[in-house]
Amino acid sequence: MVTTSEIRREMPALLHLAVPIVLGEVGWMAMNFVDIAMIGRVSPTALAAVSLGSAVYVAFAILCEGLLLGSDSLVSQAFGAARKDDCMRVLWAGMQVGLPAGILCAALAGFSGGLLAPFGIAPEIVRLARPFLWVMALGLPAHMIFAAQRVFLQGVHRVKIVSFAMISANLVNFLGNWLLIYGHWGLPRMEATGSALSTTLARLYMMLVLMVYVGWVSRREQWHLLRYAGRMYWDRIGQIIRLGGPAAVQIALEVAVFSASTLTAGKLGAVAVSGHQIALMMASMTFMVPLGVSQATSVRVGNAVGRRDARAAGISGWSGLLLSASFMSCAAVMLWTLPVPIAHIFSRNPEVVRVGVSLLSIAAVFQFFDGVQVTAIGAMRGSGNTKIAMLADLIGWWALGFPLGAWLCFHLGWGVRGIWVGLSAGLISIGCVLAVAWWRRVRWLHRTLGATGPALR
Repeated sequence: MVTTSEIRREMPALLHLAVPIVLGEVGWMAMNFVDIAMIGRVSPTALAAVSLGSAVYVAFAILCEGLLLGSDSLVSQAFGAARKDDCMRVLWAGMQVGLPAGILCAALAGFSGGLLAPFGIAPEIVRLARPFLWVMALGLPAHMIFAAQRVFLQGVHRVKIVSFAMISANLVNFLGNWLLIYGHWGLPRMEATGSALSTTLARLYMMLVLMVYVGWVSRREQWHLLRYAGRMYWDRIGQIIRLGGPAAVQIALEVAVFSASTLTAGKLGAVAVSGHQIALMMASMTFMVPLGVSQATSVRVGNAVGRRDARAAGISGWSGLLLSASFMSCAAVMLWTLPVPIAHIFSRNPEVVRVGVSLLSIAAVFQFFDGVQVTAIGAMRGSGNTKIAMLADLIGWWALGFPLGAWLCFHLGWGVRGIWVGLSAGLISIGCVLAVAWWRRVRWLHRTLGATGPALR
């Protein structure tokens, strides 16, 4: 049993790692936040197009990025065991996985815009969403190289540069949006497509920042990074795919259910999908904090496993769960008590605000469970297990949440509120299952590390 004093001792180290990661995650989501807020001033149709295009793009981007999460436990366990040469090999293997995956998913994301019209989306929304998707897809390979470097740097406790890259990229994106969405300084008014181009340039900037930093540190601290270049690390690639495959599927299942819900809301018209996007954006913003805590927890758990310290792994995992649950409880209070001011950030249209306010109240209900589930996933991943989360998401989202939401939306006539009630039910069930799964995993770690060493599955 983890004691209060043990959690107090763990919290400073966890926060030291988590705070820069959280700032980076908030910076990442702020980019989308700024896109939605700025395009919302153009028209509800442009907002709906960016919302739908982003939903489709994110499904492909997260699938690729999730695959690279297989590097997470490999780097953190190697770093915990003081095997820095293995960390370098995993970095190169991560980029060898990420670049081709990014190119493939970029092509798939671009061509998927042709499926919006057959899905029943309004023609005026499709007309704006298709070029938006193609321009966003151009930045996906850079996004994947950035992600591979980011996972490596987090695993070796170099997180401040990641948060700097993400936060400063928001300045690049904001300026790009101001110039390209509205057509300032003599540039053409590109509206939705301008938003996509600005975001793509910002992601290229983030990739370059981390490349320069990794090269600089490699020379200064004699990492000898280039010594490991020029060959394929098939064994590490296999490990990344074996661990990252279930993680990618799990994340894709989660992102896909929200993308599918956005497409379903699109059938209800521009007002419904705009209100849906307001609630989704705020739920995503609050989610960034436990997501960052989850990544820090994964690193701390992985470091402990690399040291063969099952007790420390359990303490790190439970500390991360407590931290995320506490923050998300506060977020729930904010969403419940301030829905109107929040909705006004994105739109002044009375109908859009009315829908957004009703959905923000539902989002408040599942905040606690959202924090628990994502942090439990990070703890499980750090210990070397990515399959349980995949199964929990498959059942919770696709066997319960989305079917229930669709039934409430169309059969009972609840509209977009029905979609969100279904998603809330699915998320609550996933949070409960994964909390129990982590408890069982801690018991397994004590048995396995004490008997057979760190050959984790």
